[in-house]
Amino acid sequence: MVIVEHVEHPFGRGALTSDGIQWSAEHTTTTDDYEAVETVAVTPPALGKVLEFEFGLTCAVRSSGASEGVLFKWQARNRGGGWVDLHPEAARAADASAWQEFTMSGRFAPVAGFDAIPFELRLVVRSASAAGETAAARTKNSSYVKVTYSAS
Repeated sequence: MVIVEHVEHPFGRGALTSDGIQWSAEHTTTTDDYEAVETVAVTPPALGKVLEFEFGLTCAVRSSGASEGVLFKWQARNRGGGWVDLHPEAARAADASAWQEFTMSGRFAPVAGFDAIPFELRLVVRSASAAGETAAARTKNSSYVKVTYSAS
């Protein structure tokens, strides 16, 4: 059995910057439901049985005003399947009108619905209440995913 580690930085690509920090396009919500900020496909060069996922995912969130907070979460799925939350819903408290960065990181064991390669990964965001403000978010280029799998 051959163990393979595949590392990818799939988020926040675009024009080069003088400080090396790149962000995805900003997504501003138009509904009170979760909306995808950026969705990427991770396709390692070989197929095999997934042993472990590791993530270091950074985003920035804000609200359009001072009275509402922002909710967000990172999700993944086997290509074309149902989305699996990688962590519980995270919140930025009210008065969230300036950008604030959050990094969710750690190892994640395969679970039903997210246990195969290739897979998809996304950030979703929504306003914390229905008071009329919007939420905005973007992903950062330093975000990474590492998948460890057995290949033959």
